Amino acid sequence: MRLQVGDIDSQRMFLHIRGGKGNKDRYVPLPQRTLELLRQQWKSHRHATLLFPAKGRGGIGAPTAKEPISRTALQGAFRIALKASRVTKHAHIHTLRHSYATHLLEQGENLRQLQVNLGHRSPIATVIYTHLTTLCQTQHQQRINKFMGDL
Repeated sequence: MRLQVGDIDSQRMFLHIRGGKGNKDRYVPLPQRTLELLRQQWKSHRHATLLFPAKGRGGIGAPTAKEPISRTALQGAFRIALKASRVTKHAHIHTLRHSYATHLLEQGENLRQLQVNLGHRSPIATVIYTHLTTLCQTQHQQRINKFMGDL
């Protein structure tokens, strides 16, 4: 993760993603709880610029690291978290992107906003990205019934 301390805009509650998917920069909403967790993470090493510095061998050297945490180390931490949470599905870090879109859709977020958050040029890419869940299908049926109920 190449996130830097300066990428957090706590005034506007946005996170600046640099060179993300498709090598695009974008701003994504930053939930208050995520800001708190990022601040807690930073306190563990207090690196001047990197939010997730490479710790080096033995877990030391984070405050003076020159590089961010590697993809391999990040994926390893994700596997440990999966195991600890007893999630048995096969997943990768990228799975979180799909989950983010799906859960926001379930909460009623509109596809256009998801498109912006995910950095897609085409809404078609966003629709493909969002996995239609049983909850979404049920909510859709309820909306149709409500809309058509007075006919």
